[in-house]
Amino acid sequence: MDDGGFSSFFREAYPRMVGQLRLLTGDLASAEDIAQEAFVRAASRWHQLAHYDQPEAWVRKTAFRLAIDLLRRAARHQALLARLGTRQQETVELPPEQHAVITALQALPLPLREVLVLHHCIDLPVETVAAQLGVNVGTVKSRLYRGRERLVALLREEAPPDGSNPAAAQAAEEERHAQP
Repeated sequence: MDDGGFSSFFREAYPRMVGQLRLLTGDLASAEDIAQEAFVRAASRWHQLAHYDQPEAWVRKTAFRLAIDLLRRAARHQALLARLGTRQQETVELPPEQHAVITALQALPLPLREVLVLHHCIDLPVETVAAQLGVNVGTVKSRLYRGRERLVALLREEAPPDGSNPAAAQAAEEERHAQP
């Protein structure tokens, strides 16, 4: 298949292009990806570019525009992450029992945590929780039961040395009322 000389152009120009782009981006993988994209675009226009005095200049211009777009996106992404990461968050002091419950919830597997939060914190009915999670009502009830059991156990583990743990006592009380 005659490609009008594109294959030989590619073999000669590709390594140079990757080297130039690597200097621009600082990353070999990005340089290779950008060069490949630029050469794909050149291949689709090769019937025109073959008549240019310097088709490599067109590829370089295209590649550099792609690289600059990539770098701008990366800069915006980094700026956003920096803004989000350094954002001053309001520090809310939680009572120890609430902090203990939140810590215990985080220790639960996600399926158990989901049903507990949806049902007990957001006050959604079991049927709504089931619909939202795409599971059977029986599955939600089972997860609620297991989640409460494990939550109580975790809260008992975090009980202070004096044996008083209001959060564990409250969770145990809720557990007793939740069972049929």
